[in-house]
Amino acid sequence: MALTEDEIRKITLQAIQDLGENATAEKVKAVVSKAVGNTNTLVSHTSPSKSSGNVILTSFGMNHPGIVAGVTQALSEANVDINDLSQKIMGKFYTMIIVLDISNSSKDLTQLQNDLNTIADKLKIKIYLQHEDLFRHMHRV
Repeated sequence: MALTEDEIRKITLQAIQDLGENATAEKVKAVVSKAVGNTNTLVSHTSPSKSSGNVILTSFGMNHPGIVAGVTQALSEANVDINDLSQKIMGKFYTMIIVLDISNSSKDLTQLQNDLNTIADKLKIKIYLQHEDLFRHMHRV
């Protein structure tokens, strides 16, 4: 059974809510990984070849001004289209899930991840990219 982006978003937000003040990036990742049944799902990357279609961006860390601006500016510069965006702030903890269309970007998934790693380091957050195929095929029989 494949999970939709909405289902993954709900699982992530529920994990943050359940963890409350104890929510850390590692704990949220562990809870979501357990819920989807594959501990490698959240850190997997596709091959460096040119990808088309949707990519799921997951970002989390301590909340502070400029996170959305920094991430979306990098996406805009790479000509990446945002199809959906969800964010949640719980206390001092921040998470954001974005569904992206990278089909018009001159950058492949690996190049985009490298750009976002630079932004993540500057903003002191974590950013993970996964191609939608990971979610579509992870429970395929």
